[in-house]
Parts: sequence; structure tokens; C-alpha cells
Amino acid sequence: MIIIQNPAFFLLIPVAAGIIYYSLRKNRAPGIRFSSERFLAIGSLTFKNFCSRYIWVLRFLVFVFLALALARFRLPIEESKIQTEGIDIILCLDTSTSMLAEDFTLRGKRANRLDVVKDVVENFILGRKNDRIGIVAFAARAYTASPLTLDYGWLLENLKRIKIGMIEDGTAIGSGLSVSLKRLENSKAKSKIVILLTDGINNAGKVSPALAAEAAKALKVKVYTIGAGTKGLAPYPVKDFFGNIVYQPVKVEIDEDTLMNIASKTEGRYFRATDTKSLKEIYAEIDRMEKSPIEEKGYMEYQELFPVFLSIAMVFLLLEVILRNTILRKIP
Repeated sequence: MIIIQNPAFFLLIPVAAGIIYYSLRKNRAPGIRFSSERFLAIGSLTFKNFCSRYIWVLRFLVFVFLALALARFRLPIEESKIQTEGIDIILCLDTSTSMLAEDFTLRGKRANRLDVVKDVVENFILGRKNDRIGIVAFAARAYTASPLTLDYGWLLENLKRIKIGMIEDGTAIGSGLSVSLKRLENSKAKSKIVILLTDGINNAGKVSPALAAEAAKALKVKVYTIGAGTKGLAPYPVKDFFGNIVYQPVKVEIDEDTLMNIASKTEGRYFRATDTKSLKEIYAEIDRMEKSPIEEKGYMEYQELFPVFLSIAMVFLLLEVILRNTILRKIP
């Protein structure tokens, strides 16, 4: 199937025809006037006379093929396949005060869990293509930080705005998952997933994690759960009597059974991130697993016919110039 890029240039053809017609009419007056035709010896029409009379056709063909060249005819020569992902992803993040524990590191320095998670999540987002991604944050309640979007720049801006203490403290895992499912409720994507990260035990919210897991299963949403926190004790920042930041050891308690149950019911997986390195590896593994390519046919390689039409136009122009200056040359 030939594709025409600039069909507007076809208008040059009737314009050229009008110019040539006007030029012919203007030049119809004879160079030498005779009082009578009997002074001229007019014989039969020769081939040379015929060519001289219709030499204008060559000039017209020059305009025609120039117009065809400028119209840019393109011939598809190779059928390519475009890969798209077609996945809707909700990143569900715990923002309870326990995420202030500084048992992770960021760029070589000790940092709290949320800051490290946001950094890892940012790299995860930047590594995706053609996937709609949204963010849900939860503590004692859950809220949508960003709906599903392909605008990753806007998504990252909303990720930066997530802070600990924006809502009342607590860990409502069930609520976080249920709000995430609400964002995916009307999704028509081939694959829908939730990546839920928490560092605690469900102790708030009106929806139990088990009930939210059943809802995810019914909606065919795969849930990957991540338990974030070192094993044993983690340094937690508190202010002393003089307002200085000091660290006290706090026991890390993660309801791994609940997280495993959610993942198992929805055909997902449970991961445990005990440090920054393992957290990065978990998101990288999820990124590798959740690739669902869809092949779309499309013509990406084309042969430009511009040189062909331009060459033909140049041949006709050269032929006209040669004929006008040799066998069809006129003597004033």
C-alpha cells in the first residue's frame, strides 16, 4: 500500500497546465507576417514539425513528476512489530510512623525506610514503559496519592509529596489494599497488579487484609507483598529531654503470615526486604516478572519514491533542453 505524505502538491499539476496554456496562447503570433498563404510552401506535417508543435508536453511532464516527487510517495518495505506492556500497576506504600526507623541506607548514609522506599520506587517507575502506574499511601487510613497515569513526571512529583504524618498513625493494610483495588476497578488492562509494602502489623482500618485479598482475587488482581525492616531491633529516632535526636532500639514486627496469605490468594509473591540492597533486588525482580508484551503490527520501514519521480522529471527537462537547442531549434 503506497502512502502519500503531502497530497497538497498535486495542485501544482493544474497550475502548471494553466501556465503552459497561457504561454502557448501568448506566443501564437507569427514571427514573420505574410500577406497571403500562397507565398508559403506548406506541405504535409512532418515528424519534426509534429515534435516542434508538441514540445510543450515535455515541460508539462516535468511539472507533473516534480509534483509527484514533492507529494512524497512512500512504499512500505518491512513489516515491524511494536511491543507494548499493557499493565496497570498500583504502588501501595505504608506511611505509618514506624517507617521512620533508620535500618536502611541511602547513598552510603543511614536513612529512614520511607525515604529509601521512595528512592527505589522512583527507579522502578523510570524503568517502566507504556504502563499506567498509580500510588496509594496508607497509615491508619488510605488515600490515593496519584491515580493511574502514563505521565511519569507528574507521578514522581506526587511520590515526592508523600510524607510520614500526613494522616493519623496506624497500619491499615486492608484499607490500603482495598483503595488500591478501587483504583483498578475499571481498568481494562490485560494485567493488573498491586505492589504492597509495609513494615508492621494490621492494627487499623475497617477492612481486614483477608477480605481485601478475597476482593483482589475476585478482580483478578495480582498482589506482591513486601515486608520492609531488618530482623531483630531497628534504630528509631526520638527526641531526648533537650530536643536532640537520639536513637533507641525498637523491635521489628511484621505480620509475614498475613502478607504471605495475601500474595498466595492472588497468585503473587511475598518478599522480605531487610536492607536497601534486598529492597532494590525485590523491585527489580518484580519488574522482570511483570512483563506482558503485546505485539502490534506496524510499518516502520519505508522506501521513499521521491528520487524516482525527481529523476524522471530531470530526464524530461534535459530532453526538452536538448531538443530545443538542436533539431527543434527556432531561428528568430
